Amino acid sequence: MSDFVRARSAEQKEQRMADIKSAAARLFETHPYHQITLTTIADELGWSRANLYKYVTTKEEIFLLLMGDMRDAYTDDLLRELAGAPSDDAATLATCWARVAAAHETYFRYGDLLYTVIETNVSLEKLMDFKRGYYDGLDSMCRTLASALGVRAGDVPELTNTVYHHAVGLAGSCLNNPLVQQAVRQLGVEPTRPNFTSGMQDFITMCIEWYRRR
Repeated sequence: MSDFVRARSAEQKEQRMADIKSAAARLFETHPYHQITLTTIADELGWSRANLYKYVTTKEEIFLLLMGDMRDAYTDDLLRELAGAPSDDAATLATCWARVAAAHETYFRYGDLLYTVIETNVSLEKLMDFKRGYYDGLDSMCRTLASALGVRAGDVPELTNTVYHHAVGLAGSCLNNPLVQQAVRQLGVEPTRPNFTSGMQDFITMCIEWYRRR
């Protein structure tokens, strides 16, 4: 176990949290969520669990912070790409959106856990901080996407949430689970994993066209 020195300055505390989030993210790539604990995160860091407790009280706090970081990165990329899209054609815009979503597919994999697991195991304060990160940028997002997509600004939250949940369904498909793949193969069925990018492109095209007609 590496020597642990408690952070004193704001910069050191920020670095500790960055290290904690990185450790949790690495574990998520190789372990089912239910196998990740504060103990396994502490082990990944080379810390004791007691030292990890100096910064967080549940693993969901860590994953909520990761979700906030990934949400902001996805939103920034989406606004930048769509604001610069050269076409009014829905399919072209959808291709651009789907490409951004595919680059952030891990974000949507986390989304499969957000409402039922992560958000239900954090404090009110932590949850408010997470939600504030969304609502603080909502007006700007609505204006930018309304202009880029040719839809009403008031429809943007519903449109983006609809696309988000479809992406979560594709990225978190049960057929991505090795145990599910094994089970259906035992039943004589060859599992076919969904193609995330093409599935997103077709769905987003349909959504843009529908919201333009509203």
